[in-house]
Amino acid sequence: MIETKNNEKENVMTNTIVRVEKSGNRFNAYDADGNKYTSQITTGARKGAYEKGMALEQRTNKSGKTYWWAVPMSSYESTTRPVVPTSSVDVPSGHQEVVNFIHSSYSLKPQGLMMNELKWKYLIRSAVRGKNILMTGPAGCGKTMAAKSLVNALDRPDFYFNMGSTQDPRATLIGNVHFEKSKGTYFSESLFVKAIQTPNAVILLDELSRAHPDAWNILMTVLDQGQRYLRLDEQDGQATINVAEGVTFVATANIGNEYTSTRVMDKALMDRFTIVEMDVLDNVQELELLQYMFPNVDVDNLSAIAEIANTTRVESNSETGKIDTAISTRSSVEMAGLMFDGFGLDEAAQVSVYPQFSNDGGVDSERTFVKQLVQKFINDGSNDDLFNEDELDDEYDSDY
Repeated sequence: MIETKNNEKENVMTNTIVRVEKSGNRFNAYDADGNKYTSQITTGARKGAYEKGMALEQRTNKSGKTYWWAVPMSSYESTTRPVVPTSSVDVPSGHQEVVNFIHSSYSLKPQGLMMNELKWKYLIRSAVRGKNILMTGPAGCGKTMAAKSLVNALDRPDFYFNMGSTQDPRATLIGNVHFEKSKGTYFSESLFVKAIQTPNAVILLDELSRAHPDAWNILMTVLDQGQRYLRLDEQDGQATINVAEGVTFVATANIGNEYTSTRVMDKALMDRFTIVEMDVLDNVQELELLQYMFPNVDVDNLSAIAEIANTTRVESNSETGKIDTAISTRSSVEMAGLMFDGFGLDEAAQVSVYPQFSNDGGVDSERTFVKQLVQKFINDGSNDDLFNEDELDDEYDSDY
């Protein structure tokens, strides 16, 4: 057992130690018996341990939450060296085996992903059955995390493409024509061409709703179950590349008028996907997530963050609401992270939340409403009579 620094909240250990092996662009974690822990450890932790030549030890703090701590490789080497598999685990192909896999897959969902059992199983089932999957939901609700968790659960080759940042769709999805004096003019295929030719690959198309329409047009035949090909029309002879067996496409999209940088997605393109809608977390789920991610932050502060975020969501959905947008889970996590680093609730809100809301309208502005909401929790830790107009006006007058 490895000794740790004295910390009243992190001194209980489970003594499970894993090492990280790199396979392609994946970082897999195995214990000394060859058991795989990849899906239980964040990608950043696995990659960081691998790059530093360290092992990871599973620990449990006094609040009962488990986490992984980097330890010297000698800690791992004191145990029996595992026989590490060299190939991916195959998902069963028989119908009953597939059904059993789908309905036993909830244990593969990482604890930090707030997704109910039915939707997780639907996500797994869609991938196993070779469906194209479109993850929808508001910003910061966990769409990309869910897609990456799916990759880890299936343990397949994976490729990531941010469609929202694609400036040249043809170069990204097809390739480029280059000229060199020694070679002349030649065509260079894109990484996407390689990805679609990789059997059983999971290809993540992030921010598809922000992609250029030219990208959508190129993807039409690739995503169509009756076609599944890509024509390299920049190449001499215009070669046709077929999508390999078992390739699954997972896209994420923000759909709604509030997302001004998104485009209205073509109905024909959306029809090529099975849609999995991510839920907006309620305050209980939000608190559970924040406690999982920041076990050392006082639970009352985390509860305040969750309540503040949930209140903005309720208010933004009301016909008479005073704000049009809400605090996302991503912003809640950022606030909790700031508090973990020693900032107060008011300071965390000032730098990470207030700038998201308009200051137009003075005392009636969205920013004033959110400031008063946060101030209520700073004052007494509750939201009783939160929307008492006289009380809010008094608070505003005293602050300004």
